[in-house]
Amino acid sequence: MRSLTIEPLSKEAFAPFGDVIETESSDFFMINNGSTRRYHKLATVQTAQPEDQAIISIFSAEALQMPLTVRMLERHPLGSQAFIPLLGNPFLIVVAPVGDVPVSGSVRAFLSNGRQGINYHRGVWHHPVLTIEKRDDFLVVDRSGSGNNCDEHFFNEDELLLLNPHQ
Repeated sequence: MRSLTIEPLSKEAFAPFGDVIETESSDFFMINNGSTRRYHKLATVQTAQPEDQAIISIFSAEALQMPLTVRMLERHPLGSQAFIPLLGNPFLIVVAPVGDVPVSGSVRAFLSNGRQGINYHRGVWHHPVLTIEKRDDFLVVDRSGSGNNCDEHFFNEDELLLLNPHQ
């Protein structure tokens, strides 16, 4: 079983999978008579159909036991999905490139510093939310509309991956 190396989350490293939503090193302009910085268009909500809507939800996630055997990934073929941490806690991200099925050898893991959110592009394979804290809350921006927008892929035994943030 291959152990995933957990990389620090950066815009450059995460670019093949989506956007990192953060103010660090991001352009801004002043609004509200100069009292507010607007970090404009840090990510774009992607939808597949004109009748789709971008929606905002809150996910309250429970931590999974670590180390974690990564047995499956999911993707959303009809829309992007963004996770913005509400409590400032670091969280883990496990992703694989767009494709018909995720390739175990292409799976990567990242660690958000708790001030970074992420936006998975349409079709990017990813593990469901992975909080490090016992419970954590995320603002989620994704797509609502008709059609199946969640595909799951379960790895064969010889493709399983190990995620251990305590290494």
